[in-house]
Amino acid sequence: MFYLSLIEHTLRLPPHLLHLPLAEALKAELEALFINKVIEKLGFCISVYDISSIQGGFVFPGDGASTYTVEFRLIMFRPFVGEVIVAKLIESDANGLRLSLGFFDDIYIPVDQFPNPSRFEAVPNTRNQGRWIWDFGGEEDQSDEPQFVIDGTDHIKFQVQSVIYHSIPLEQPENSKPFAPMVITGTLNYDGLGPVSWWEEAEIIEDES
Repeated sequence: MFYLSLIEHTLRLPPHLLHLPLAEALKAELEALFINKVIEKLGFCISVYDISSIQGGFVFPGDGASTYTVEFRLIMFRPFVGEVIVAKLIESDANGLRLSLGFFDDIYIPVDQFPNPSRFEAVPNTRNQGRWIWDFGGEEDQSDEPQFVIDGTDHIKFQVQSVIYHSIPLEQPENSKPFAPMVITGTLNYDGLGPVSWWEEAEIIEDES
């Protein structure tokens, strides 16, 4: 899920930071440039881990800043396909779920990745909002079996199906969702996935039977 990535970058250090120790000033500039940003194929940047080397310090004519070539390591969030992750529900509608890890929110569970049979129960007086219910055992048995509900009361386990990196669009259509440079698609359609309470309840049912 988390990796160290070695990066080399040419960095302009503004004059107002020259009073700081060099490594500290460069790290502050690197954090402003990279933290909470997506680097294609590397993932979502969490933190600057360390600085390996600093070269340069040139001041170009007409520029009061010094320029350095810095080699450093970033802590990157990059889940692999098949990895199981625990997240929190932030949105539920007829198209599926949107989950969050707290630092990363572009995780989606589409309808075709729900356990079968599942159904959507709309909340009155809301726009396409509601909750999903897994009718474990089939519709004909749902009166005898508990309804397994996804309502955001507990954490959700999902398995990563894909990690997609999107190019920045030249134009953003009006009323479209905010642009997401990195999108994770997951599934709940395996044993042990879904709200953690589902499987706690399943164990209780098995014990009682």
